[in-house]
Amino acid sequence: MTSSTSSRGAATWTLLSLAIGSFGIGMTEFVVMGLLPQISADLLPALTAADPEAAIAQAGWLISLYALGVVVGAPTIAASVAKYPRHRVMLGLAAALTLFNALTFLTPSFELIAASRLLAGLPHGAYFGIGALVAADVLGPGSRAKGAAFVLTGLTLANVVGVPLGTFLGQQLGWRIAFAIVAGIFALATVLIGLFVPAHAGDPDRTLRAELRAFGMPQVWFAIGIGAIGFGGFFAAYSYIAPVVTDVAGAPEWAVPIVLVLMGLGMTIGNLVGGHLADIDLKRTLLGGFVLFIVVQALLALTAAWIVTLGVFVFALGAVTSALSPTIQSRLMSVAGDNQSIAAALNHSALNIGNALGAFLGGLVIAHGFGFIAPIWVGLVLAVAGFALALVSYALQERRPAAVPA
Repeated sequence: MTSSTSSRGAATWTLLSLAIGSFGIGMTEFVVMGLLPQISADLLPALTAADPEAAIAQAGWLISLYALGVVVGAPTIAASVAKYPRHRVMLGLAAALTLFNALTFLTPSFELIAASRLLAGLPHGAYFGIGALVAADVLGPGSRAKGAAFVLTGLTLANVVGVPLGTFLGQQLGWRIAFAIVAGIFALATVLIGLFVPAHAGDPDRTLRAELRAFGMPQVWFAIGIGAIGFGGFFAAYSYIAPVVTDVAGAPEWAVPIVLVLMGLGMTIGNLVGGHLADIDLKRTLLGGFVLFIVVQALLALTAAWIVTLGVFVFALGAVTSALSPTIQSRLMSVAGDNQSIAAALNHSALNIGNALGAFLGGLVIAHGFGFIAPIWVGLVLAVAGFALALVSYALQERRPAAVPA
């Protein structure tokens, strides 16, 4: 199916169906961050009574476990299903996301919820990766980054609406209600994908072994490292944004959803702008985005004690990091040659290595008594490292241009 053989209305319903699923993914991934105090108090009451900061840091493991699921699931699932019809694969992934998020809502203990978060992360990367291929085909030639950005639009809108609403309802009605909503969103996405995503052939000649050849390409590893280390900087700051709002800026608890809305607005705008700019000039968008990322992290760390400037730079942080997401995905797909299914999914492995790394290092410095600003400084260091990797990657490409596919 291409844009020339499908009506505009059919294409719109296809993209909307995929975006609703990505909305659910955005909500399930990020709503935990705004509810860490409630989750730790409910699941770790003894530790919360003895050391609230340590309890929040341990609850942060749920973020890392979800990210670990993405890291493991994205390449293995995407490579394994590359030969199957993509519309059926997307239907199966949406159904799995429904089930695993329902388990998070239903299971009683920290250990079982930790397991459910790991499982919920498994379909994440394959959903975005294969969905981006479907979206790019619908949008037509020359729209690889735009296709990735469109599917990611649901995720960024989740940070405008779903995450703040889920956080607010979780604060008022118990944190589990957020995951009941998430499971319902995935159930809706499953139905819509079944109804509106038309038959879309996979590549019958692709095998797991063939797709895994991407790991033999040095530039693929550089692109993974850029996403993993660079985005670790974002997640180090974002994972602990709720206590920054309440404990550092001294704002009331109800301000947390408002700050999350600002983050989501920034992410939505940045994602669309980044997808457009990356299709124009990938290298400049990637390197320039990292420079802005570093500057914004520094300003956020220096001004987080004031709620107004905190809101401004949280918005900016969401914008610059989301502009980088489709850019890094396009870079991965550019350097991976024919291995497009796994390349599209590997971006989400990379970003969620960053999620796990950032949440872990942020929790580590908090647990060692450095306070809630410390994760933002950790994020700054990781952003600088990601920028350095991007510079090295392009320098090596200029020396050996034939090694990188067009």
